[in-house]
Amino acid sequence: MSPETTGPAAVIVLAAGAGTRMKSRTPKILHEIGGRSMVGHALLAARSIAPRQLALVVRHERDLVAAHVSALDPAAVIVDQDDVPGTGRAVQMALEALDARGELSGTVVVTYGDVPLLTGGLLSELVAAHEAENNAVTVLTAVLDDATGYGRILRAADGTVTGIREHKDASDAERAIREVNSGIYAFEASMLRTALAQVTTDNAQGEMYLTDVLGLARDAGGRVSAVVTEDRWQVEGANDRIQLSALGAEHNRRIIEAWMRSGVTVVDPATTWIDATVTLDEDVRLLPNTQLHGTTTVARDAVVGPDTTLTDVVVGEAAKVTRTHGSGSTIGAKASVGPFTYLRPGTVLGETGKIGAFYETKNVTIGRGSKLSHLGYAGDAEIGEDTNIGCGNITANYDGEKKHRTVIGSGVRTGSNTVFVAPVTVGDGAYSGAGTIIRKDVPPGALAVSLAAQRNADGWVLKNRQGSNSAQLAQAAQDARLTAAPQSSQSPATTEEGK
Repeated sequence: MSPETTGPAAVIVLAAGAGTRMKSRTPKILHEIGGRSMVGHALLAARSIAPRQLALVVRHERDLVAAHVSALDPAAVIVDQDDVPGTGRAVQMALEALDARGELSGTVVVTYGDVPLLTGGLLSELVAAHEAENNAVTVLTAVLDDATGYGRILRAADGTVTGIREHKDASDAERAIREVNSGIYAFEASMLRTALAQVTTDNAQGEMYLTDVLGLARDAGGRVSAVVTEDRWQVEGANDRIQLSALGAEHNRRIIEAWMRSGVTVVDPATTWIDATVTLDEDVRLLPNTQLHGTTTVARDAVVGPDTTLTDVVVGEAAKVTRTHGSGSTIGAKASVGPFTYLRPGTVLGETGKIGAFYETKNVTIGRGSKLSHLGYAGDAEIGEDTNIGCGNITANYDGEKKHRTVIGSGVRTGSNTVFVAPVTVGDGAYSGAGTIIRKDVPPGALAVSLAAQRNADGWVLKNRQGSNSAQLAQAAQDARLTAAPQSSQSPATTEEGK
């Protein structure tokens, strides 16, 4: 990247808080919305403005958070906050860590790991205003209808920022101010370094406040300004489950709106959830109660839903997926799945194929045009093209210790309730009779049957289930048959007399 297109000197993401109001063993910033952790959203926004360096300050559940961040962004610098509390100390430690890699000069952006709807576009706007106005500090602010609990922005007559007054310390007149501090800033690096050295913990909370830097910057002759966003959601943090849910709903609303503007039909946005990592083509149709997660992709003209949840599933062009729960699977073009179908990882359904009602599949490849229509299980199997698997078929793939594969060729037709006891191979064009248990390989074109002669034990119910409803019905039917027997025996004579 050329110097002309390089972004700010650094972005510092503050993520050291315990998040006790979340009441969770999971660190607050690792809670997810839209298929991505809150800190994952923060890192994505930070990287989108192309900083020369990126640091993340951690403390609570340090190892867990650091491992997660390193997996998402291996180049991010992990900084441990010490026992001195406060956002000012967190930024100071990050600045020291980054300076150790080469002293920073230029713009340093400070943001948070629990502000998941913040976009790179808004951060770019903040940086652009900061540098165009040659500010020492530029703070991102929002105007709220109810500013209770937020720090208020105090401005001079010329519009520059004179300070930030915390709600608990504000006068009645100051509490009437609706412009609030987001806590997101752009700083000039050398000023920030100098000012942080002067910030103390001499306050009621015993913390190093980052907000103190604004006053120190003004005292040193620096200009402090603000960029106001009308989109309050971009600066909203999640401190508890209620706020997390609200942010998740708003994130989903934006995702769905963006897809609809891109040519996707969403019949009921209120019951449709789409992760940020999902990809949809034009003319996809999503029916009510559909959830798309992970790396799911849906191609043009496909219809998904209703009542369908797909995670990491590839849906081909013009495919139809109805009332299905699937993960780690591929559905070919013009194929159909469902209703009431369970696709487990490793399922690959070929073009124009079908997996029908009440079917479960796992680690199975199904060729073009083949059909598994209803009431069955296919696992650890390979099925060729244009094969029809009958109702109630299963692959018995587990012997109690190991899994085994079933291979079924192309053009095969199997009768109802066929069981394939793996490992077994069925050749191309073979058939099986209803109720067949296939324990040996079936040659191409052969008919496999495993039927014993049917034996009826007359009177068994009357003898062994005396007094039951079945016995009573059987007795009544038997009596009716005996009563009708004489009439039947006279029928031929009557017929002869009528000739």
